[in-house]
Amino acid sequence: MATDRRGDGGGASSGGSDRELLGAADVTRTIARIAHQIIEKTAGGEEVVLIGIPTRGTVLARRLAAAIAEFGGAAPAVGWLDPTLYRDDLRRKPTRALEDTDLPEGGLDDRLVVLVDDVLMSGRTVRAALDALADHGRPRAVQLAVLVDRGHRELPIRADYVGKNVPTARSEQILVFLDEIDGVDGVALRRDVDA
Repeated sequence: MATDRRGDGGGASSGGSDRELLGAADVTRTIARIAHQIIEKTAGGEEVVLIGIPTRGTVLARRLAAAIAEFGGAAPAVGWLDPTLYRDDLRRKPTRALEDTDLPEGGLDDRLVVLVDDVLMSGRTVRAALDALADHGRPRAVQLAVLVDRGHRELPIRADYVGKNVPTARSEQILVFLDEIDGVDGVALRRDVDA
């Protein structure tokens, strides 16, 4: 079940009504489009590393790498990085188990890192991920790819690659479902009936 307003997936209803924004075929097309954009913007760079932000960002990073390999010939290195301990809201949210951090061989130094996440909202998760990255190396540049940008930024952060822009109210949630975790692909907007 989705527990925050970003939309970290979920299946059980929380008393709201859901509207499908992307079906399974749409998610596949969106990932392919982002992969093409990464290839074009990075000139097929061999020094590209995709770093997923758990949980669904990790799955998306793997899928993007496979799509880039399919369209561009060479799969970029893939890793994942849990920014939980770098968050500025640890005292406000319930604790959760830490995910593993697994960086590609060769590290991040002088490489182009593309952070991958499912939903971009306030920008605080991305800021935490940038802080975590700094503890693991010094990339040449860092870019951001997200499946959904829902607005409500609290920090000056923007995505370089966006699958879908979805203006939302703060009382709404974006739910991202990925087959590897949820058994189905899709994106839904949940309106809170109490709002």
